Amino acid sequence: MVKNRFTGMTISTDLVQPVVSCSVVSCSVVSCSVLTVFFLSQIMNYTLNQHYEEKVRPSIDLIDSLRSLGVEKDLALPAIAVIGDQSSGKSSVLEALSGVALPRGSGIVTRCPLELKMKRKKEGEEWHGKISYQDREEEIEDPSDVENKIRKAQDEMAGVGVGISDDLISLEIGSPDVPDLTLIDLPGIARVAVKGQPENIGEQIKRLIRKFITKQETINLVVVPCNVDIATTEALKMAQEVDPEGERTLGILTKPDLVDKGTEETVVDIVHNEVIQLTKGYMIVKCRGQKEIMERVSLTEATEREKAFFKEHAHLSTLYDEGHATIPKLAEKLTLELVQHIEKSMPRLKEQIEEKLEETRTALEKCGTGPPEDPKERLYFLIDKVTLFTQDAINLSTGEELKSGDINVFSTLRTEFGKWKAHVDRSGKNFKKKIEKEVDDYEKTYRGRELPGFINYKSFEVIVKDQIKQLEEPAVKKLKELSDAARKAFILLAQNSFTGFPILLKTAKTKIETIKQEKESTAESTLRTQFKMELIVYTQDSTYSSSLKKRKREEEELEEGELVKNHLGSQKGFSVVSVRSTVNGPDTHATLREMMLHLKSYYHIASQRLADQIPMVIRYLVLQEFASQLQREMLQTLQEKDNIEQLLKEDIDIGSKRAALQSKLKRLMKDCLMGGGGCPNPAQPFEIHRFEPNEFISID
Repeated sequence: MVKNRFTGMTISTDLVQPVVSCSVVSCSVVSCSVLTVFFLSQIMNYTLNQHYEEKVRPSIDLIDSLRSLGVEKDLALPAIAVIGDQSSGKSSVLEALSGVALPRGSGIVTRCPLELKMKRKKEGEEWHGKISYQDREEEIEDPSDVENKIRKAQDEMAGVGVGISDDLISLEIGSPDVPDLTLIDLPGIARVAVKGQPENIGEQIKRLIRKFITKQETINLVVVPCNVDIATTEALKMAQEVDPEGERTLGILTKPDLVDKGTEETVVDIVHNEVIQLTKGYMIVKCRGQKEIMERVSLTEATEREKAFFKEHAHLSTLYDEGHATIPKLAEKLTLELVQHIEKSMPRLKEQIEEKLEETRTALEKCGTGPPEDPKERLYFLIDKVTLFTQDAINLSTGEELKSGDINVFSTLRTEFGKWKAHVDRSGKNFKKKIEKEVDDYEKTYRGRELPGFINYKSFEVIVKDQIKQLEEPAVKKLKELSDAARKAFILLAQNSFTGFPILLKTAKTKIETIKQEKESTAESTLRTQFKMELIVYTQDSTYSSSLKKRKREEEELEEGELVKNHLGSQKGFSVVSVRSTVNGPDTHATLREMMLHLKSYYHIASQRLADQIPMVIRYLVLQEFASQLQREMLQTLQEKDNIEQLLKEDIDIGSKRAALQSKLKRLMKDCLMGGGGCPNPAQPFEIHRFEPNEFISID
C-alpha cells in the first residue's frame, strides 16, 4: 500500500503488481523488485501531488482570493456552506478535516460565519495559520491556539455571550495533513433560546444561514447525526427549501457509533440515497467523541480508529468499500465537488463581474469626482464645475446637446406652443360664427346718419378689439406654465451638475428661483404691452388688401356652391336659402357682408401675429435671457473668494457612497487582473481543468 500524503489516502500496490510478480531468483532480485515498487510508488505519489497542485489549488485559490478582496459583497462566489442542527457533530467534522480544534460546547458555539481555508503544504513544511476579521490579520504559530483565537474574534464581532454576527471570520490553515479545500461554517440551528439569548435567536440564525445557502453558487453540506430521524432535522429541511431537487446539497451522517441496534440498515439506505434523495448523495463519518477528546486522542489516531470502525462494522463496512465513509473520503469528495462547482460557475461569474463593473462605473460617474485637497486646485475645480453648468444652461436655452444629463425643454415648448396656436385658431373659428349676430347688433347701436351700405369703422374696431382681448389671459397663463417648465429644467440641470455639493446646489437653486420671478414678470409685462398694441387696429395696406381679396374669393366660391345646391333643391320641390339673404332684409345685406369680410380678413392677420409673437416673447425672456442671467450670476459667485470653501463642502452621503463605489471598483478590477473573469488577459485566458472522478486515485 502506498499512502497519499494530502489526505492520508492509500494507493494499492496492485497497480504495480506486474513488477513484483517477477520470478524470485535470488535475494537481490527480490530486493530489486521491492525497490522498483518503492520507486514506482514514489513516482506515482509525486505525479498525483503535482497534478493536484497544478489543477486543484489554482481553482480554489482564485475563489479564496476573490473572497479575501471582499468581492462576495458584490458577487455570488462558489462555496461550500456547512450547516447542521446544534450537537449534530458539525464542529467535529470540521476539526477532522482541518486538523485543529475548533470552539466546542453546548448551545451556540459558532457565532459568526467561519471561512475555513485549508491549503495542503509539501511534506516536511511547517504548520501555519492565520486569522482575519474586521480588517485585522493575525498569524497563528501553534495549532492549539486556533480555538482561543476564534473565540476572541467572535467576542469582538458578536459581543461577549451568545449573540451572533453576519460578519465573516477567515481562518487559513496550511499543513501537509489537510486537503485543499475551503468551507464556510455556519452557526448550528437552535430550536429554543437559552439563558442570555434573544427570544428570536432561532430566527436570527436561520436568516444568517439562508443568506448563504440560498445562493445558487453555494453547495450546502448538511450534517445530520445517525441517531435521529433525518426527515425531522431542521438543517435538511432548510436545504430542501432553497434546493428542492437536491442538486447542490450533500448530506453528511455523523455519530454512527450511536446508532440503535436494528436500525443500521436504515443508515445504509440513507447513504445509498434511498430515503431522501440528493443528487450529490451522502457520506458517513465517525469523528472523535467527547470521551476521546478527554483522553486526548489525536486527530491522526482518530482517523485510524474511524477507518477500523467502518471496515470491521457488520453493516457499515459496505459503505466503506463503496467509498462513502471516513473523513479522507469526505475530503476527496468535497474537493472534487468544489472544483467542479467552481468550473461550472465561472462563465456566470465572468458575466457578473462585467455587469458589476459597468454598473459601478455608471454609479461612480453619477457621484462625480470629489474636490482636490490643494487650495489652488480646489478653485480650478469649482471654476470648471460652475463653467460647465452655465454652458449647459446656455445650451439648454438654445436646444444644443448638454454635458450633464439629457434634458430637452424644447420638446415641452414645441408642444405648448402648438397648443397656443390651436387655441388661437379655435378662437378665429368661433369668431366667425358670432360675427353675423354681433355685426347686426353693433349696426343697430352705433349706426348714425349713414345711408345703408356704408361700413361703420367704429363697429369694426369694437368687434376686433373685443375678440383680441379674449386671447390675453390665455397667453399669460401659457407664459406662467412655460416659465415653471423652464425653472424645473434649470433646477434639474443644477442637480445633475452639482450632485454631492449641497451648498453649491442651494446657491444655484436660489438664483434660479429669483431669476424665474424676474423674467416671468418682465415677460408678462411684455405680453400685456403686446396686447395693448394689438388694440391699435393696424397692418400694412398691402397685407390687408391681400387678406381681404383672399376672403372675398372664398366667400364667392362658397356662395356659388350654395346657389348650385339651391338650384338642385328647387328641382326636387324645396329650396336652400342662404343665411346672407335673411338678415335684416336686402337693404342691409351689403353692409353685413362687407363688414364680415373685413373682420375675418383683419382677425386672420392679427391672430397669426399673436400666434408667433407670444411664443417668441416667452422663448426669449423665460429661456434665453433666463440662461444668460443665470450664467452671469453663477460666474459672479467665483469672484467671492471667501465662499469657495463653503461652496465646495461635499455631502457626507455622496462622499461615503463614492468611497464605497471606488472600493468596489478596485475589488472588481483586481479580480480582472487576477483572471477572475471580468477582463482576463487574452494572451493568458483563464481556464479551469475539468476533473473527472477517476482523477482522484484512492484505492484501498
